[in-house]
Amino acid sequence: MELRCPLPLFFTNHSSRSVITMGIWRGLRVAFILGSLFMILLIIVYWDDVGGFNLYPLQDPKRCYPHSGSCPRVTTGLSFSTSTTGAKTSSSLTLPTTTSSTKLIPEKRSGAAGDETQEKEDQQEQKEVEKTRGDEEEERIYNSVDDGEQEARKQRIMDVCSGKDAVEFPGRTLAFEQISIRELDHLIVDDTHQIIYCYVPKVACTNWKRVMVVLSQSLISPDSGKPYTDPEALPPDIVHNSSLYLTFAKFWRRYGSLSRHLMALKLQHYTKFLFVRDPFVRLISAFRNKFGRPNKDFYTYFGSVILRRYGNVSGSLPEKAAEAFAAGIKPTFEQFIRYLLDPETEKENIFNEHWRQVYRLCHPCQIKYDFIGQLETLENDSDKLLKLLKLDHLVHFPLGARNQTAASWERDWFAQIPLTMRKQLYKLYEADFKLFGYPKPEGILHE
Repeated sequence: MELRCPLPLFFTNHSSRSVITMGIWRGLRVAFILGSLFMILLIIVYWDDVGGFNLYPLQDPKRCYPHSGSCPRVTTGLSFSTSTTGAKTSSSLTLPTTTSSTKLIPEKRSGAAGDETQEKEDQQEQKEVEKTRGDEEEERIYNSVDDGEQEARKQRIMDVCSGKDAVEFPGRTLAFEQISIRELDHLIVDDTHQIIYCYVPKVACTNWKRVMVVLSQSLISPDSGKPYTDPEALPPDIVHNSSLYLTFAKFWRRYGSLSRHLMALKLQHYTKFLFVRDPFVRLISAFRNKFGRPNKDFYTYFGSVILRRYGNVSGSLPEKAAEAFAAGIKPTFEQFIRYLLDPETEKENIFNEHWRQVYRLCHPCQIKYDFIGQLETLENDSDKLLKLLKLDHLVHFPLGARNQTAASWERDWFAQIPLTMRKQLYKLYEADFKLFGYPKPEGILHE
């Protein structure tokens, strides 16, 4: 019979402990590797969003960057320099600047005829040089005046927001972090060009959205199979599709708890702009566009409500906007104003974006905008902004058909509105008048 000798007890316990120890170390190693991979992934996502993996991260749009295509081309006189800041060393290529182009001057001709010809050429060249200098001086003065206007617009906002103008409005003293995510849905972010555009309906926002789509290359042309490059080629109904844009309101779904921190970084480093308009003229434009002709959605959600409350309509309303308009059943401007002034309207929901105050759309007291354009100077302001952004070589602003609602119409539109309602309406939009420098419409606020 075979005898089996059991292992000593101490040896068995020692082997078990070794196995357990090895298992623990193996588990720790796996946990360490997984943790490291998670941190690396988190850093990649975070850094890529802020502008990482970019040769020139968080660039200042006012400066010239070699990769932007906006730097002057120079073929001679290059110098290479190295500078050290703290523990970080950077190298740069210094390019000399020139104020005029260099011309090849032919050799002087001999004889009287040659002297006369040479003199004419010298005079012509002198005229060209003087014209160039004159154009440069004119542009310098133009830019100086325009920059002064921008500073005045920004200072005006700061004064109103700080309380110097003695006008109170909801949210004036709120911090940016206190604004709800859903109220940030008008801030469109372009990470590629590091710009933020707050769009205001009825203030050329269709055309500016077209520009943003072209810059972001977020829409493919069915004809070419490539991203659109011409803003005017984009159909207006498509550009209002919210899926084409990344807005601050979408940050929570994409970045979760990092949302607010990323917003703060982008607001600090990106160029932020908006365009505004005389508040009452914008209001008239919104009414004409949404209630002056059949509009299915606005008739269903707003027009029918206005008619039931203030229209003294007997019986049931037509279900379709086209049927109602054909029967002459549509809201009047006075009924629309009554709707805006009704306290019940505010309780039901925030004003629709087409007549919501700009300070509630773009939060100028919480966001320090770098450029404030106005519809009244749209062409000039648009050109200036694209140059500021260094994007004028990539895209143009499509002026196209302009909204024809003019400030001169105000008196006619408000003629049938009772004076008390006009004054109440002004109080409702007073903050926008003050913030953006539009004069108080005295002509329609007094008999």
